[in-house]
Amino acid sequence: MVAASLMDTLAPAPTLRPPSAPAAASSAPGSGPAPAAETLIEIDHVDFFYGAVQALHDISLSIQDKKVTAFIGPSGCGKSTLLRCFNRMNDLIDGTRIAKGSIKIRGIDIHRPDVDVIELRKRVGMVFQKSNPFPKSIYENITYGLKLQGVSNKARLDEVVEKSLRGAALWEEVKDRLHTSGLGLSGGQQQRLCIARAIAVEPEIILMDEPCSALDPVATAKVEELIQTLRTRFTIVIVTHNMQQAARCSDKTAFFYMGKLIEYADTRNIFMNPANPQTEAYVSGRFG
Repeated sequence: MVAASLMDTLAPAPTLRPPSAPAAASSAPGSGPAPAAETLIEIDHVDFFYGAVQALHDISLSIQDKKVTAFIGPSGCGKSTLLRCFNRMNDLIDGTRIAKGSIKIRGIDIHRPDVDVIELRKRVGMVFQKSNPFPKSIYENITYGLKLQGVSNKARLDEVVEKSLRGAALWEEVKDRLHTSGLGLSGGQQQRLCIARAIAVEPEIILMDEPCSALDPVATAKVEELIQTLRTRFTIVIVTHNMQQAARCSDKTAFFYMGKLIEYADTRNIFMNPANPQTEAYVSGRFG
């Protein structure tokens, strides 16, 4: 039997859950504990290299569906490298390779020969450190990915533009200037426009690589509020140097140091009761 393609496996809900999966247990009072979150991304003993330089050493962790996971650690520790592995953005850099281990999304190894990388990147959207709206109108920024997929119906495009901008908490601010350049927005608005562009194609996972590092505190607060809203629809993985941000936004936190995963646990435990002395030293500000 031919294995299902990644496109089939990562199709929008409700087909995401295998047919044999049991129904979720009720979380109503008196019905017992809520079921554990489903694993969406499984990283298994990954070694990653830039040429001859090893950037990741034997990384293993599981990322849960519809949760926010934060990667923290000093610069150069490998957290952004691992993030870019999830949609194979590192493939665009000459000489990079995973020398050992695997990364699976819904049980599918994303480096399998039959995986469509373009489809993968549609399912795993990315928001970069520096906002990068296209030099096009706000409307065209949102519809760009859909048009690449062949969507041309104006009513459908209009619907997605409004839905995506509302989802990014930007609609009320830009609804009267949709056909003006996205480059005319403020820095914080541009970043939310990039988030709206990412969610327009209905990904399953959103990767955020230090999305607030170039923003002022007010814009940062709006992006953090947006993350709290989006977590009900998407699985979010965020790289941040801002430990307060990780503590505020995430359900689980992974601490990296020198290409190694030092500790991975519920965010509250990482910041209030870390198991590893290196983690405690980092979150308390003694190094990094």
